[in-house]
Amino acid sequence: MIRAIVTDIEGTTSDIRFVHNILFPYARQHLATFIRDHQDNAHVNAALDAVRAEVDQPNADREALIAILFSFMDQDRKSTGLKALQGMIWRDGYVNGNFTGHLYPDVAPALTAWQQQGLKLYVYSSGSVAAQKLLFGYSDEGDITGLFSGYFDTHVGAKRDVASYRTIAAEIGLPVEQLLFLSDIHQELDAAAAAGWQTLQLIRDDADNESRHRQVNNFSQINPESI
Repeated sequence: MIRAIVTDIEGTTSDIRFVHNILFPYARQHLATFIRDHQDNAHVNAALDAVRAEVDQPNADREALIAILFSFMDQDRKSTGLKALQGMIWRDGYVNGNFTGHLYPDVAPALTAWQQQGLKLYVYSSGSVAAQKLLFGYSDEGDITGLFSGYFDTHVGAKRDVASYRTIAAEIGLPVEQLLFLSDIHQELDAAAAAGWQTLQLIRDDADNESRHRQVNNFSQINPESI
């Protein structure tokens, strides 16, 4: 019996093109100015310190860090420090109405129904928790953050690591067989399954012929009671 559902974002609840065509270019455009304009911001400095630690350059100045962050963007590197900074920059974009967080139209109705059925809902994404809350707080469907009981990012570990799902299960406090993970990436689902979770793969485009997980095309096809 499923008692909690954890969902990915990119390619699962939201079109990956929103992230790559809207969010990433916006963060890249504003990164350098944002860092220079927030030199006394404790959260910005904490993120920069995380980048210094990641590259083992404790004395790197802001300009060197800006160059490093641009290289991380070029590599699509899952850097916790970069993700934190992106989330801060995106907040300005959401608040100013430059964009809203994309949701597939089947997502919000399903999440609402599941919550009403008593299921606990969580998010696990490589984007920072702050960025996750912004996407769902300023979504195409308005603020739906009230549907979620918690959020997880790379602070718990990489999404293809089995240990990450064990950590999340421990934090949720439910037996792993009562947890369902939704993602479009079969390697992430492989890791969750290896940790004992139930899994479903969201396929918004072509089928994944290398996957061993059950595939559905949208959230309306998911019935937690039958899993």
